[in-house]
Amino acid sequence: MHDSFVHKGKRKILVEYLRHKIGISDENVLSAMSEVPRHLFIESIFEDYAYEDRAFPILSHQTISHPSTVAEQSELLQVRPGEKVLEIGTGCGYQTAVLLAMKALVYTVERQKDLFDFSKKKFRELHLNPKFQSFGDGFAGLPTFAPFDKIIVTCGASVLPTELLKQLNVGGKMVIPLGPTDEQILYRFTKTAPTQFEKEEFGAYKFVPMLGNTNH
Repeated sequence: MHDSFVHKGKRKILVEYLRHKIGISDENVLSAMSEVPRHLFIESIFEDYAYEDRAFPILSHQTISHPSTVAEQSELLQVRPGEKVLEIGTGCGYQTAVLLAMKALVYTVERQKDLFDFSKKKFRELHLNPKFQSFGDGFAGLPTFAPFDKIIVTCGASVLPTELLKQLNVGGKMVIPLGPTDEQILYRFTKTAPTQFEKEEFGAYKFVPMLGNTNH
């Protein structure tokens, strides 16, 4: 688990890029991105490019998101230390690690068994401790642990998973990409009352599709 001065230097350059070119202003997000060694979450052949704003293939035909996407989704969540955050789509665990560095209490769900196993091993190696890590259907959320202060969905959903909205605290926020498989729009839902939500739109992205029971 080697994290050299070169890696740290590249992260510093990435953070400046996120701050000045992408417009990320949440210092909690920038500090977390500066802290988390992204190169340890991807295959070693991509290591030299780990701190460029690029997505890379991971197991199960999935991808690790662009650092700018991770930063933007994390900023939209408006995470405060100690908040309960539900993450749908653990993937390789990079976004989880960023949320943990932001001092969130993270509950994370992954549908692909090899990614679940990979991220579990990675968290152990890096001494990262999500509150709960689950192998299962992201559309169902984690009702046992609800309600959550924040929910982040890191894969594109063709329909809004209403079960997740039910698991939000009033005042809580969910950030989710919605739309067909070729392109999604990033949305933020804020729960203003038990059955009322405010919806904001933040532009087009391309995420891997969300797998699960779409009847939820």
